[in-house]
Amino acid sequence: MNSSALVLFSGGQDSTTCLTWALSRYERVETIGFDYGQRHKIELACRAPVIASIKRAFPLWAEKLGDDRVISLDSVKSIGDTALTSEVAIEMNDSGLPNTFVPGRNILFLTVAAAIAYRRAIGTIVAGVCETDYSGYPDCRDEFIKAMQAALNLGMARQFSLETPLMWIDKAATWRLAYELGGDALLDIIREQTHTCYLGDRSKRHDWGFGCGTCPACELRKNGYAKYLANP
Repeated sequence: MNSSALVLFSGGQDSTTCLTWALSRYERVETIGFDYGQRHKIELACRAPVIASIKRAFPLWAEKLGDDRVISLDSVKSIGDTALTSEVAIEMNDSGLPNTFVPGRNILFLTVAAAIAYRRAIGTIVAGVCETDYSGYPDCRDEFIKAMQAALNLGMARQFSLETPLMWIDKAATWRLAYELGGDALLDIIREQTHTCYLGDRSKRHDWGFGCGTCPACELRKNGYAKYLANP
């Protein structure tokens, strides 16, 4: 189990970086994505091309890549609308969190991923959450990840390790990590094939990739890329 990893892979920049991070460390790497009625569902269509491009550009990693699966979690949208699951303006709500926060999403993601990992005899689950340069989501904090790891290990009588390579780095450092892992070839894949825009807009091409350019996810990506270029 310690030689394998399951990566939560959405098709975005962060999860693509985490996927290559895992490929550089583990003998076998599988991927899992989730269809939860997200507004930016285009990200799911990006997953297969990203994986195919990684296989072409990095033959040694291609040998390590195992099964990929997408799990339907329609109940997430039915529980309550957010700006990520319905056509509403992105704004702050009364709780002080942006309305892009989807309550319970990462709890469900990690629980389902752990159930798959249990069945597949995989010991490590990799997620691209971060509390250094993010939107303030409570389920992206290191404290939450540690609590989930303890709960999953108790509930499944396994010793899963939840790894979060991006937890303590900002978006500029995420770009830098991607370059360290795969050089310009990986940066090209991230810019041209991944999707991170909350609005699901792939009609606009920027130097950092595709997106509306104005939503919080695009702003983080854009500013991080500019900071990375200034100090590569």
